[in-house]
Parts: sequence; structure tokens; C-alpha cells
Amino acid sequence: MFKEFKAFAMRGNVVDLAVGVIIGAAFGTIVNSLISDVITPLMLKPALDAAQLSKLEDLTAFGAVKYGKFLSATINFVIVAFVLFLIVKGMNAAKKKEEAKPSVPPEQPADIKLLTEIRDLLKK
Repeated sequence: MFKEFKAFAMRGNVVDLAVGVIIGAAFGTIVNSLISDVITPLMLKPALDAAQLSKLEDLTAFGAVKYGKFLSATINFVIVAFVLFLIVKGMNAAKKKEEAKPSVPPEQPADIKLLTEIRDLLKK
């Protein structure tokens, strides 16, 4: 059962799908951070007048650009992408080692064995 699971998991399209889903989720985090932490606050600041801005006690809670969150999401994406690269590279190396193993030659049919024995006896 483990061999079947390993064969299923090591197939190219399963690995490609898993990598695509993980990279997509990580990239989605970058896009969400860009929108909510950078673009939206930049759009809201001009909409607020000076009186509203002075009433806000915590400017970071509303309307402040949070470049740190965006940078953090970008760094997380790079780390996730690099780890996935290492995993796929390791899987490809394991596949190559498996393919490089010398395969056991198939057993000779009975008639070939018999002919080989006859040849050896005739040489003697």
C-alpha cells in the first residue's frame, strides 16, 4: 500500500498540482496585502479631510500604509517558493536515482536455458 501511495504521490501531475496550489495561496496573500495594506490606505487618505484626520486617535488603525505587512507577505512568499523548489529538486534527484538503478534482467525462458546448457556441454 505504501508503494502504491509513493507511486501516486511521485507522479508529475500530482506534484505539479500541489506546488501550484501552495504557490497560488502564497501569492494570494501578497495580493491581499498589497490591496489592504498599501493601495486602500493610499486611496483613503485624500478622501479624509483634516478635521477627520485630527479626530482619529490611532492613525495606524485607519488610513495608514503598512509597508511592513506587505514586505512580510512578500518575504514569506519567497521562502515558501524556495522550500518548494528544494522539495521538487529532491524528488527529482530521488527519481533519477531510482531510474539509474540497474534493473534485474528478466529470467531466460526454459528453451533458452536448455540450449545454453547443450552448448556448454558440447564445448566440453
